[in-house]
Amino acid sequence: MRRGIWIGLVAAMALSAVAAGAAPAAAQGVPEAAKREGKVVWYSSLALDVAQKICNTFTQRHPGVTCELTRTGSGRVFQRVMQETKANLAIADVVETSDAGHFLDFKGQGMLQPYEPAVTKAMRPEFKDPEHTFHTLRGTLYVIAYNTRQVPKDLAPRTWRDVLDPRWRGKVAHGHPGYSGVVTTGMIGILSKYGWEYYAALAKNQPVLGQSAEDPPVKVAGGEALLGESGEYNFFKSRKKGNPVEIVYPEDLVVFVNSPVAILKRAPHPNAARLFVEYLFGKEAQQIMADDGVTVMNEAVAYPPGKAHPRDLKNLVVPDAREVQKRNDEIKAKFRELFGV
Repeated sequence: MRRGIWIGLVAAMALSAVAAGAAPAAAQGVPEAAKREGKVVWYSSLALDVAQKICNTFTQRHPGVTCELTRTGSGRVFQRVMQETKANLAIADVVETSDAGHFLDFKGQGMLQPYEPAVTKAMRPEFKDPEHTFHTLRGTLYVIAYNTRQVPKDLAPRTWRDVLDPRWRGKVAHGHPGYSGVVTTGMIGILSKYGWEYYAALAKNQPVLGQSAEDPPVKVAGGEALLGESGEYNFFKSRKKGNPVEIVYPEDLVVFVNSPVAILKRAPHPNAARLFVEYLFGKEAQQIMADDGVTVMNEAVAYPPGKAHPRDLKNLVVPDAREVQKRNDEIKAKFRELFGV
């Protein structure tokens, strides 16, 4: 579990943003080879509208190379890649999920192609694989949010333990770690401080359970739940649409959920994959994500009003990818035991 590292990352990424103009893909004639391949296939857990916008703008910037998107939850992205590999199918080129442990599994089975995008050269070690098989593309802050029409500000929770108050019985929305990498990593952060006692108490409060990390914001906005635990960017997007949602950055702990990206070793369009990954780390794609409330790695972007910057959070923790990988099965099994789903 890493603490207090974002300030150092900011300095490093400020340097790497300058270096972003010297994209190795362009220098090696990759754009021309990518055109001959014709497309890039991207499996992603990023919100559908944002991921599709990135796909579309990439295609516009690189005529002749079409971006094809498959968007689903992190767990299903992982399962699909593993199933296709087992079936000897090479379909996806680039894969991105919100579960850093997935990429250690991919790497351990020799499924990833090493490639170092220009912007990642100065990235801190905590956010990239030393062999450059995967790098952190984005992240979200695992937080609490509440419905402002039904919860007065002075009664809103300020810490994770506040959510356990009996007043919130049957009124807290929560995703499922069997589906969402955001939920899995967020839980690991909370477990690091409070252990399974926290989730045993939450289960007694009978939360409103969903699947995706996008479910709690929907339930909070619609009033089906008064509180929600999930990724900041989902709540931010809901609030941006005018829904009665307010974000709480818990005083005791805010978890940074790491979302890496990688090129598969058997990518059928390897040059298009390299071109696309360079684009993902460039300012345009990173700004598209930042505008939607996603925390990104390129310091050249500007965040919209109301979006917290991780460097301003003194209680930020970053779960290590090895811990996410190691505890993944445990968390899914224990969650089913406690919550019955």
